[in-house]
Amino acid sequence: MLAGIRYVLVAILKYVAFKKNSMNYNYLITRLLKEEKMQRIFVFISLGMFLLNAKVYAQGPPITTDKPIMLGAKTVILKTLTEVRSTEEGTFVNAPLMVHYLVTSNSLVAVHVPYTRYNFSSSEREDGSSLGDIQLLAKYQFYKKDGTGKTFRTVAKALHTLPTGEDINIMGMGLGAHQTYLGVVAGYESLQLGVSNELGYNQVFGKDFDELRYKLGFGLPLLKPTYPVKKINLYFEYQNSWLVNRDEVLLLYAQGLQYARGRLTIEASVQFPLYQNLPDNQRWNQSLFLGTRYIF
Repeated sequence: MLAGIRYVLVAILKYVAFKKNSMNYNYLITRLLKEEKMQRIFVFISLGMFLLNAKVYAQGPPITTDKPIMLGAKTVILKTLTEVRSTEEGTFVNAPLMVHYLVTSNSLVAVHVPYTRYNFSSSEREDGSSLGDIQLLAKYQFYKKDGTGKTFRTVAKALHTLPTGEDINIMGMGLGAHQTYLGVVAGYESLQLGVSNELGYNQVFGKDFDELRYKLGFGLPLLKPTYPVKKINLYFEYQNSWLVNRDEVLLLYAQGLQYARGRLTIEASVQFPLYQNLPDNQRWNQSLFLGTRYIF
């Protein structure tokens, strides 16, 4: 992998600065690749280049990102996506039960009821478990353009979080405050590639955790479309969070695998930070996601 990345970067540098013959390109790249952060960024770039040239088949719903394509009216989806997160503050678990209902073919409402567990690294904070922060979701698809074997769709999304859980001051686990998220999800899907984008802002009332969020996801199916449904999908998903009041940035990458058979889907993903400038005692290590969903 690193040898391939080195080859690509050397070629780019030679193209940009082809007149500077004195530059030792291989030495420069070797030094860069010794840095762990640079390795992660180069992997990020190489995966993106691979995705742009991949020839694949139809994909399913993303794991950690969202998708604007909806199912038929009156459909009920029962799902869960448990996150086990490891940070310098401790280990935290969020296990939601999510019920989604499509009122029409272009509108959806949902409720997420989580169970949370928290184990802090510091003995000064008390471990425990409780009901998490309940979330109410609404989505409306306002644009759709279909073509032969491809579609582009855009969805408006609103999510309100109720402070029903413990206030442990951890994003996504319990902040003890009302939160309102407004965003737009846009996605393109064809027989060759699926791409989803989401841009939104989450306001946390009474606290300094306001967040500007961007998500990007790519789906790579490994099997040809069949009926009944049988899919194995790879997912490459990215999330960039900017805590605007704190001027802190968190860039995350998730590698996921998904298996779908008929109405049942089973999925798993590992997420880790590519970049973060959080305080040392709050830095993220990695998260493990395990989920299932069933369509009624």
